[in-house]
Amino acid sequence: MPDHPEHLLPLLAPLESLPEAAGKARQLADAAGPRVLDLLFHLPERYVDRKRVTRLADAADGDIATVPLLVEEVKSPRQAGQPIIVRGISTDVPLDLVYFGIKGEYLTKKKRLIPQLCELFRPGHSVVVSGRVRKYGYRWQMDAPEFANPPLPIPDVQPIWPLVRSLAWGDVQRAMTAALACLPATGEWQDPTHLRRRRWPGFAEALHALQAPSALPVREATDRLAYDELLAGQLAIGLVRRAVLERPGRSLRGDGALREAALAAFGHEPTPAQAGALAEIDADLAAPRRMLRLLQGDVGSGKTLVALLAMLRAVEAGAQAALMAPTEMLARQHLRTFQRLAGAAGVECALLAGSVKGKERNRVLRRLADGSLPLVVGTHALFQEGVQFRDLALVVVDEQHRFGVAQRLMLTEKGTETDVLVMTATPIPRTLLLTQWGEMATSRLEGRPAGRKPIVTRIVSRDRRDEVLAALRRAFATGNRAYWVVRAIEEGEAHDNAAAETTFAQLKEVFGETVRLAHGAQSLDVREAALGDFAAGRAQLLVATTVVEVGVDVPEATIMIIEQAERFGLSALHQLRGRVGRGSAQSFCLLLPSSELMEGEKRRLAVIRDTEDGFVIADADLDFRGGGDALGTRQAGQIGRRIADPQRHGPLVRVAHQDAEILLQKDPDLVATPRGRAARALLDLFGHDQTLKPLAAG
Repeated sequence: MPDHPEHLLPLLAPLESLPEAAGKARQLADAAGPRVLDLLFHLPERYVDRKRVTRLADAADGDIATVPLLVEEVKSPRQAGQPIIVRGISTDVPLDLVYFGIKGEYLTKKKRLIPQLCELFRPGHSVVVSGRVRKYGYRWQMDAPEFANPPLPIPDVQPIWPLVRSLAWGDVQRAMTAALACLPATGEWQDPTHLRRRRWPGFAEALHALQAPSALPVREATDRLAYDELLAGQLAIGLVRRAVLERPGRSLRGDGALREAALAAFGHEPTPAQAGALAEIDADLAAPRRMLRLLQGDVGSGKTLVALLAMLRAVEAGAQAALMAPTEMLARQHLRTFQRLAGAAGVECALLAGSVKGKERNRVLRRLADGSLPLVVGTHALFQEGVQFRDLALVVVDEQHRFGVAQRLMLTEKGTETDVLVMTATPIPRTLLLTQWGEMATSRLEGRPAGRKPIVTRIVSRDRRDEVLAALRRAFATGNRAYWVVRAIEEGEAHDNAAAETTFAQLKEVFGETVRLAHGAQSLDVREAALGDFAAGRAQLLVATTVVEVGVDVPEATIMIIEQAERFGLSALHQLRGRVGRGSAQSFCLLLPSSELMEGEKRRLAVIRDTEDGFVIADADLDFRGGGDALGTRQAGQIGRRIADPQRHGPLVRVAHQDAEILLQKDPDLVATPRGRAARALLDLFGHDQTLKPLAAG
């Protein structure tokens, strides 16, 4: 990406560059972000129409009114706690302004309630005041008007911005006015026909309409900016995808012998979905270009087997393959699977993670560098400085949905012409696929491996805890194992917080030494010992936090109990439930709310109760929580960055995708046409200059 265009520099400057933000830049940055542009994208959460009621005779009790007032008298309090009352007449209707909780000397000395308050409310003077009015008998009352003019101008429509502590509305309004004045003239990056058909305003006009409205903002202004945001994301993804496809790759082919041996040890043929995904991956591996593919599969759909078979294809071709997992626990689970299946084919696999130190670490590093170690599984340690491969041909990235496009591309730096396969067990709503993973080809695993039964899910009220314990006792008597997942490590979040340490102590009193504890604050050795005891059957009940959400595979575990279930996101609940049902026995998931459920919480938990389809659950989760920042790191909230709403603007994602493809076909580098050059500025405005920087280095 080239340097920022000069005309955008005032928008990309820090808030301190605005004199009107002096003294409040830090608070403004906390509320909106550090730059002038961030403030412009800090959209109001609602608006107050201050011109709708201009006469008390037209007002209803509780209305916002902006009315004239002829001051008659100011009644100061005679003792502490009494209000100051400004009495007057508003178009022949009695109106009192009431200021509660102010000491008598406040008006005459400190003058901090409203600027020039003493002078403003002198008897016989006329002012215009704006605030919420109430009717008491024949008199009207306005408590502490928000505006009084003069000296404060009263906006026809007042935007109400989200604030942080010690930041007042007026602070934002002054800084916003200055920021709007910085808006430069920009070319139009949207398709003119599309713009006319939807009757959308220009970029600067839309920001003015939302941040300093003269009338209640129209929907078109928000939709225009939301589409700008989505279009910027799709252009960034398109540039990434083109850069990846243009990079030279190499053809990886094999004779299938290693795969056959691994499948023989596995004991089952791949499911039709697995076979289909593997065929797509094989075609990419064989092509003379780099593979960048997403393997999307629900919990228990068999992604690990597909990944291993793809990695064995690289080994058959005489190269190396690496799998990176976000946690060491998940990496170790993959290692156990790989050692069993790849080991049966005579292919060695080792671990490289933070806990691998000393001679073992040096041995792994040496063998990766000389090529004698064909497969490696690890965490981010795989890509640290000092780790070298002789011939890394394939990188598999598991559960890396927390990372954006740029981070995924950087994983190829340890090899040359490296293919990349990204796996996610977090189902992605179809409306987000283009936004979140649009630079990748997608293979989708639907269904579950043969022999696995549906998981029975129930919502169980908290007062039935004794029944749950009795059911566990019966289950343990027949050899079953269970998870008991809680929300936090120790008490303190709230009085009803079911914490792991406390719950472990309680359940140990009931079930004795058959209970183990696993949470993120433990050392890896302690946590691994607990998980090992549970996997080996030396323990029947594992009390845990969400450390077991991924990376734990115990087919004998048939019961999942989740306390405070209403505090988890739907995707997290689905992942946790997926820890059971991994064998042939019937499995159960019990959702234990912490208290009486609100209506929205009931609807959310009902989704988990009524379906195991992760894609249905993901769509519901999108509706409840939003889709996150696909090209960055934020995983919840609005699609894109700030403006687009997942429900309202979801259909625009595909339109933006098609629009971006057409634009990039006509102007691949966004430099040859006026619209293309304007689109370069759009990428800067929505932060995708940072997303694309790694491409400049190849």
